[in-house]
Amino acid sequence: MKRIIDGAAASHLMEPLTALVVKAGEAILAVNRAAMRVDGKQDGSPVTEADLAADRIIADGLAQLAGDIPTLSEERTQLASPPFRASFFLIDPLDGTKEFVAGRDEFTVNLALVTSGVPLLGIVSAPALGLLWRGIVGRGAERVGFDGATIGAAEPIHTRKLPPLGEPWIAAVSRSHGDPRTEAFIDHRPSAVRKAVGSAVKFGRIAEGSADIYPRFGPTCEWDVGAGYAVVTAAGGSVTDGKGGVLRFGERHDGGFIIPEFIAWGDPQAARL
Repeated sequence: MKRIIDGAAASHLMEPLTALVVKAGEAILAVNRAAMRVDGKQDGSPVTEADLAADRIIADGLAQLAGDIPTLSEERTQLASPPFRASFFLIDPLDGTKEFVAGRDEFTVNLALVTSGVPLLGIVSAPALGLLWRGIVGRGAERVGFDGATIGAAEPIHTRKLPPLGEPWIAAVSRSHGDPRTEAFIDHRPSAVRKAVGSAVKFGRIAEGSADIYPRFGPTCEWDVGAGYAVVTAAGGSVTDGKGGVLRFGERHDGGFIIPEFIAWGDPQAARL
């Protein structure tokens, strides 16, 4: 029988999962970026020994914490057996590999727990910033600082209302993955101010209320979005497809796990309008 995790059960997993994600981040930071090997995947994206080291730590940790729950990791898609009908872990062991290779600090470790096709729990950790965002849908979101393996106190966070028409609002945008449709979407809102942010840190900025919207009208993968989806939703926002519809996770049969487009909204009312 497939295991289904609800919010109460997820809350018991949050602390050990947080410690596991922080440990994976330590492994990433231990890699010498100047000397590491960088390989290319079939889709053209880079993969490094840091990606693989973080993935091994998370895989081993999840096997001990919740070995009966299946996992879908960017680095182990060949082991996945979609569609997932109950709960599963969705993992990007190093989101923003291009940022990491370029020597920047805005890369993340993303871990989500998805139940019945919807992210329920999410952790987005930025190891080089010593900061993570986490949340459980229906139970709130938090920002947590950490130093090495020492995890600090959690600070509750919440998204903010979209500023009135004509007042500046902040659009979190990618440094590495710009596309014409995203630019056009932002251009149609003349009061928007672009804020370039790397990797899933953009979701964290939405969740904490320091950015208002994160549009992405180019294809991305489920593991890039799942953890941020849960954190933003738990913080009071929403994540939709490009037309305001519902996103589903872990149900694709083609093995691509592609999300064609999405928008993360700090203010769900703005998505409905």
